Amino acid sequence: MLTGGSGLLGQYLNISLSSKYELITTYYSEKRNCINYNYRKLNLENNSEIIRLFNEIKPDIVIHAGGVSNSNIADELGKELTYKINVEAAKIISDLCNQNNTKLIYISTDLVYDGEQGEFLTESAELNPETVYAESKLAAEFEVQKLSSNYLILRMALMFGNGLNGSQNFFTFMINNLKNQKPVKLFVDQYRTPLELSDSARMITELLDKKITNEIINFGGRERISRFELGELVCNKYNFDPSYLIKTKMSEIPNYTAVADVSMNTDKLSKIGIKSSKLLSVL
Repeated sequence: MLTGGSGLLGQYLNISLSSKYELITTYYSEKRNCINYNYRKLNLENNSEIIRLFNEIKPDIVIHAGGVSNSNIADELGKELTYKINVEAAKIISDLCNQNNTKLIYISTDLVYDGEQGEFLTESAELNPETVYAESKLAAEFEVQKLSSNYLILRMALMFGNGLNGSQNFFTFMINNLKNQKPVKLFVDQYRTPLELSDSARMITELLDKKITNEIINFGGRERISRFELGELVCNKYNFDPSYLIKTKMSEIPNYTAVADVSMNTDKLSKIGIKSSKLLSVL
């Protein structure tokens, strides 16, 4: 059972998971490619709906990728509703998984880390979420650890790639602007270890074959890079004019919560036998 099946990552997970498993995917508003699979509608604000669907499906594995997916949406919804969707739903799902001996894969974020500690942070690095979104993801992590006896928490890096069926992210915006010779502002002072969407889905699918439980895992790419540097790679790869890339500092964006460096050390992931592709090979 996959929550968030119509999202950026979810649609790629639908493709990857369905090639190996009997998949039931869920959506809330837009069905997108969920219609190509066994799908259900799920409102994560509705606890009784979560319980009813879980009891109907009785899944062996739940990948919980649904919910409020970024800081902008969280700020629009407000803290109370964001926590209801991200934390309360995770609490219900964790409890259900524990009661039914179901493995739970929880999709978290690299933004739970303190961004001022340096580069290539390990899973034991200091936690200091700076936004309501990141706070809610960390609070959900705590619920998963407290209530589930068979879980994996994946702290996902910044994901990039082509959104499917109308789903979009910063990468889509960047590509469209460069294709149309329009300027695009990209941070030079924030560092992540980005992961391409289809590569993320492949890696998660591979992870399900591993007999690993009750672990927090940094789930990111190999390269520490800024968004501006990623833009330069894209220009080199596709012969876009790099003059349309505008160097921008986080302090120049009104009301933007600066997180300088949440690049992640992924040694644990590599030791498990899961490796991301190099950036240039997936652009």
